Amino acid sequence: MSVAAASITAKPMSQVLGARIEGIDLSTDYGEETRRVIRDAFARYSVLCFPGQDISYEDQVRFAAIFGKADDKKLKNEEKGTGTARARGVMYVTNIRENGKQIGSLPDGEMHFHSDGSHRNPPYRATTLYAIEIPSRGGETKFANLYAAYDALHETTKQRLEGLVCKYVYKVDATLREQTDEQDESLSNAAHPLVKTHPDTGRKSLYLSRLMSRYIVGMDRAESDMLLAELFDHAERPEFVHAHVWTPKDIVIWDNRCTNHARNDFPREETRLLRRITVSEPTDTGPAAAGY
Repeated sequence: MSVAAASITAKPMSQVLGARIEGIDLSTDYGEETRRVIRDAFARYSVLCFPGQDISYEDQVRFAAIFGKADDKKLKNEEKGTGTARARGVMYVTNIRENGKQIGSLPDGEMHFHSDGSHRNPPYRATTLYAIEIPSRGGETKFANLYAAYDALHETTKQRLEGLVCKYVYKVDATLREQTDEQDESLSNAAHPLVKTHPDTGRKSLYLSRLMSRYIVGMDRAESDMLLAELFDHAERPEFVHAHVWTPKDIVIWDNRCTNHARNDFPREETRLLRRITVSEPTDTGPAAAGY
């Protein structure tokens, strides 16, 4: 193992998922052996935080590319995301407004649990988020371990879920379930299995979220609504969830294939600014998607 790879340490963030990775400067060039160590940690922990990283947009793109196809296209005014253009998978998550208009996406309030891009096919493989400005309190990102949620289901429930497919519908920039009208045919939508097997770990996990999952295909709607409500509550149980408290210069990556994430509210009078770059599947050529 190279000196650079050997210097990397992983400290669990919680008992349920996540690790803090130290011993690497992501603004420097790092070799394939280091990338392999990072990918191994990602497969093990599902969420990785690299604190104290002073990185540029290009550095973040290079980091995202460790895990797949980085969605690499700059926005106008890199540091604040000013302008209406939004590249696929690239956005600034911020409540900053100029002349009364928001300059980024998903500005205020809490956000229900979701997996980025589950309303498209294929969804995003992973998401990277870099903290530029953080409020004094609130705005934590909550991560839910969908492996653990699946493992904790009763065997009869697991058998019931096998083969079921769920419809996902999402209105761009919606933060709460009720803000999306599933009858709107113009909205991005996709169908995915309720249970997925991770291609890297071979583990099964739930794949659903309160924000984007609407109904189970082919099931009576009342029965579907009841089952999904039970699964939403189950997947969001405290023992499956870890809340990440942001510090400026944190960069966090999470696996959208086996985790959900949500956001706590924060003071609207304080600035919150993060840069998001997603990781797509290599064959992904789909339209723009919302995210965090």
